[in-house]
Amino acid sequence: MKRLILLLLPLLAAAPAAGPRPEFAGLYRPAGPRLLLDTRREGDSLRLLLHQTDGGAVGAEGRPVRLTAWAGYDARAPLWQINLPGLRRHAAAPETGSAAWAEGCVAAAQVPAGTVLQVETAAAAEPGAFQDGSTTAWRRLRAADLNRSFVLTDSVGVPLGRRYLRPNEPFGVAEFGLELPIRWRRYAATATAALPPFAGPGSRPQVPRTLAVLDSAAEPAGTQLRLPEPGLYTLRADAEARPLAVLVAAAPDFPGQSQARELIESLLYLTTSQERQQLTNAPDPKRAVDRFWLDAARGDQRRGRELIRTYYGRVQAANELFTAHKPGWLTDQGLLYVVLGPPAGVRRLATGEERWFYRAPAPGFGPVTFSFQPKPSTFAPDYHELVRRPEYEALWYAAVEQWRTGTTAPTDR
Repeated sequence: MKRLILLLLPLLAAAPAAGPRPEFAGLYRPAGPRLLLDTRREGDSLRLLLHQTDGGAVGAEGRPVRLTAWAGYDARAPLWQINLPGLRRHAAAPETGSAAWAEGCVAAAQVPAGTVLQVETAAAAEPGAFQDGSTTAWRRLRAADLNRSFVLTDSVGVPLGRRYLRPNEPFGVAEFGLELPIRWRRYAATATAALPPFAGPGSRPQVPRTLAVLDSAAEPAGTQLRLPEPGLYTLRADAEARPLAVLVAAAPDFPGQSQARELIESLLYLTTSQERQQLTNAPDPKRAVDRFWLDAARGDQRRGRELIRTYYGRVQAANELFTAHKPGWLTDQGLLYVVLGPPAGVRRLATGEERWFYRAPAPGFGPVTFSFQPKPSTFAPDYHELVRRPEYEALWYAAVEQWRTGTTAPTDR
């Protein structure tokens, strides 16, 4: 252990001078590749596993991957910064469907719980720069992250970097050290949708403090797993460590939507329950959804296609970004993301609070900021709850009306 720390110390660069805080809105772009970061505890080390969602190589050959440690998201200067030592790149293997990925280690003593890690695979950005989600990943390390000795992988061993699976999707559990049986539990849960941003506290449905266990099993170590039933699961290899929670989505092509039922359900924020029932009961529900958007576009087919592409593109992006104990579009952050679009600015505070800034979210409304307070749980350690205010009501209905009249912004950039 001492030797590892001594080897790392010469690599520690002097912390740059204090500068503007990073702009995190770039991490919430609706499309394009994303850099994913996962971690696994290995004795006195913490292994970092990286890959891009488009299968691209992580970091160009000969270009180091930069690792920066911060005391918090809003710290003015980093604790330290290094070029990730001993980085190992794994080439893609198209014949097996394998994607390129990379891994490296740091001493666990250098990253105590609460440390925020930033990984960059491109040239260093200016202080306070717009963060590029395709080349930059951020992660706050919790005690559970520092104690978990396994990560989830796809069927060919590439780290997943996500906490959702599709029904019967094959996946693996890559453990460090002695391989142990994987124990899983499935829980009963209902995925309630987020309420409008002006809803009062009395509008919130009662949520049970504990969830009933529906079934459980132990799988042999080193085997490929499949979870056929949708629901909330916990996976555990070591009885002493906290379990890892994953959501098995009901939709076979999650985070996308292709079935009529899914397309209709995700219109929740724009329609009444009676309208959705009419779409469901139509002889051809998919054609009825197309008609809904064509009517919104006032018969303009090109505009109707733009509205469909933008709206359902946001639903998919919200699922990719915010899924935890329920699909991302049903979360508070997903609610704003789908209807108002990606925020123009995002600030993350040391308290865990996030603030989303919009310049002009609806006609007749100027700049507005929404606040999200952290509400972590076993199933959603990064969940954030919107601070609702009555003054958001007029803005919200104006934004919904934009969609219903086909006047909302057709694209997201």
